Amino acid sequence: MGEMIRMTMDDGAEIAVYHARPEGGRRAGLVLIQEIFGVTDHIRELCDEYAADGYEVLSPALFDREHPGFESDYSGPQFERAVELARQLHPFEQSLKDAQSCIDALKGKGPVFITGYCYGGSVAWRMAQISPDLGAASAYYGSLVPTQFASEAPRCAAIAHFGRYDAGIPMDGVEALIAKNHPTAQVFVYEAGHGFNSDRRKDYHEPSAELARERTLMLFKACGG
Repeated sequence: MGEMIRMTMDDGAEIAVYHARPEGGRRAGLVLIQEIFGVTDHIRELCDEYAADGYEVLSPALFDREHPGFESDYSGPQFERAVELARQLHPFEQSLKDAQSCIDALKGKGPVFITGYCYGGSVAWRMAQISPDLGAASAYYGSLVPTQFASEAPRCAAIAHFGRYDAGIPMDGVEALIAKNHPTAQVFVYEAGHGFNSDRRKDYHEPSAELARERTLMLFKACGG
């Protein structure tokens, strides 16, 4: 089981970061980026699962500056607050900087990878394009990937996962991304909706979640993890 620690980011702000230590031999470092709902029990569980596979994981609470300790359900007023934080109050660029701060904290120990979900999927993909310090990236259903960040090839090996029936990420955009044929990237489409990796969500699809995780671990292993 991991624990919440405090880390200082590039702007001097001290935010909460979930830190999960690797079990057994350490394979590599991993930065795991949250959904808009915060570093929830689901995100912490994912961190612990990767730690069980030998990864030292850091998951920053991105919205700590605007709403310390924020965690949300998937509906109701908390959901509305999550959307407000992600789309209005918290700069996306700051999320990228916080991800890089976590990468910096891990990179002296060996390879560093990144993964993220929903909002975090967009962060993970963008970091693969701009950070020189990543060995690989796995981005889950990031809505900005086939729109704002489709044209540029990732600097490291990267995979992106999308649900065919995701109402928020139209397949024509995903197909256009695939057509870019970036030499460093693979795009996978699953017979599922949005959020298929989370067993807390109505669109959870276990076969897709298991296959996406298998592909992620295979990528990390192939890139030095």
